[in-house]
Amino acid sequence: MVEGWHGWIGTFRGVALITVAALPLAALAVWALARRRSVTDTTPAWRMSLAEVGMVYGTVPWVWMIMLPGDRAGAVPGRVSLVPLRDLLTILAGDPVTAMGQVVGNLLVFAALGFLAPVRFAALRSVPRILALAAGCSVLVEAAQYVLQLDRVSSVDDVLLNAAGAGLAALASRRWWRATARASSDRPRSAPVPGR
Repeated sequence: MVEGWHGWIGTFRGVALITVAALPLAALAVWALARRRSVTDTTPAWRMSLAEVGMVYGTVPWVWMIMLPGDRAGAVPGRVSLVPLRDLLTILAGDPVTAMGQVVGNLLVFAALGFLAPVRFAALRSVPRILALAAGCSVLVEAAQYVLQLDRVSSVDDVLLNAAGAGLAALASRRWWRATARASSDRPRSAPVPGR
């Protein structure tokens, strides 16, 4: 039974099904956080709660998928590719459907983070900061693939694509994080208490 369960959650299809099944839980988490926040805070409760849950919900399944072990995990040493664009050009020279899937998949790994982090965190309201954050997260994932010997290639091209996807997503959400910044600056500040 354990082997069957691991076999199911250890596949791309299984991760996708679990992600879809978890959508009601994510919606419940947004509702609970917003409800709690609206009682204790003056920030836009729904926007903040949706951004927090969305970053996790939109990133964890992708990271889970790229951390799935290959067929020879543990039996082969980790492999590293540090020459920029070499792996990408090799992929693009192969089957177009496979190439498109790999490129789009890598662009989506940290896209939710890139889209929603600037909405939630004022310090991340710039595309270069999102690019740096996504690149750092991607380096950690690639290093983990290498150290854990998952029968995957730790490639600089994956880092570049992951960061590019987050940067493009940040550009796509720029309207909302700029609106959040304006709303925060328009909010009246509390008056100082005399004698303090």
